[in-house]
Amino acid sequence: MTRQRLVKETEKWKSRLEERISRVEPNSEEGENFIENINAYLEDSDYFKDDGDYVRAFECVIWGWAWLEIGEQHGFLRERNQE
Repeated sequence: MTRQRLVKETEKWKSRLEERISRVEPNSEEGENFIENINAYLEDSDYFKDDGDYVRAFECVIWGWAWLEIGEQHGFLRERNQE
């Protein structure tokens, strides 16, 4: 994967993760930890991108997605009420 494509894919999936995380909320205290970890991975992704380490920036986005999906699958996170 070229650097340009890696940057593009990182930004694409990071943007999607940020949009998706805005639609979920913690279902428990453990869920709050999931949200904190997801946000930490998003911040780490920015750090690595700014440092020119695009592979680690992409990895952080992937780890953020993993935390989100695991949190949803195990009931720690739920869709926010759309009132």
